[in-house]
Formats: sequence, structure tokens, C-alpha cells
Amino acid sequence: MQLEGLGMQLTSFDPFAEFHRVLRTADGYAAMRMDAIRREGEFELRFDLPGVDPESIEVTVDRGVLSVSARRSEEYTENEKPFVRERVMGSFTRRVRLSDSVDADKIAASYDGGVLRVTVPLTERALPRKVEISTPAKAAVTA
Repeated sequence: MQLEGLGMQLTSFDPFAEFHRVLRTADGYAAMRMDAIRREGEFELRFDLPGVDPESIEVTVDRGVLSVSARRSEEYTENEKPFVRERVMGSFTRRVRLSDSVDADKIAASYDGGVLRVTVPLTERALPRKVEISTPAKAAVTA
């Protein structure tokens, strides 16, 4: 904020801002925001990965844990020095624990427009089903 006539700028200073940023990025959460959407028979995880080379993205499933890893490379030339740096660079990973109701063999992923979409289908046993209620009258008909 510029104060007219004084030629001064006022800025807010948070001495812990860098500490909090490092904590958030240490586990990949700040670098890889995620939404989870539930649909009939599946759910979809959407990870924001703008500026990430699709070749650097890796999606794996191991013992019920889905891992998404990616790398955003430095974009500065030798003559450039960052003045403000808020974008997370380097490698980061996000892990999501999957339930037993997931069909891990049919998980699929696609990347478009900076968004990684991971489709996670549910097994047949995880889908809602109607349970028939038995009564003595129904038992007599089937016997």
C-alpha cells in the first residue's frame, strides 16, 4: 500500500509464513491440491498439477495406497533470479488410502489442462444393492 506524498510502502510481515509454507509442502498437499468426487460405481480424484510435465507424473497402487508423484522443474535461465517465489518446485507426492471396496486393477488416469484425473472404480460388492427380506410365506412358496 503506497502512502501518498510520503513515498512509503506498508507491508505486513508474518515471521512464520515461510515455516507454514514448508510444512504444507513437505507432504505435497500444497503442491498437489485434490478434490474427490463420488459417482455411481466409482469415484474420481482430481489433482491440480499446473505446469507439470505429464512425463514426470507417476500413479501407483500398492497395498491399498494410491500414490501420485510429480515433478515441476525450475524455469529460470542462468541470468534470471526469482524475486518472488510462491510456486512449489521440485518433486512431490500425495498418498490416498483406498478402501477394500476399490477395484485396484481397473484404476485409470488421464491428464489434461493441468488436472490429473484418477478414476477409481468400486467392486461389485461395494455397490448398493437391495437385500431381500425373507418371511415364512415366501419360504413356503420356494419350498
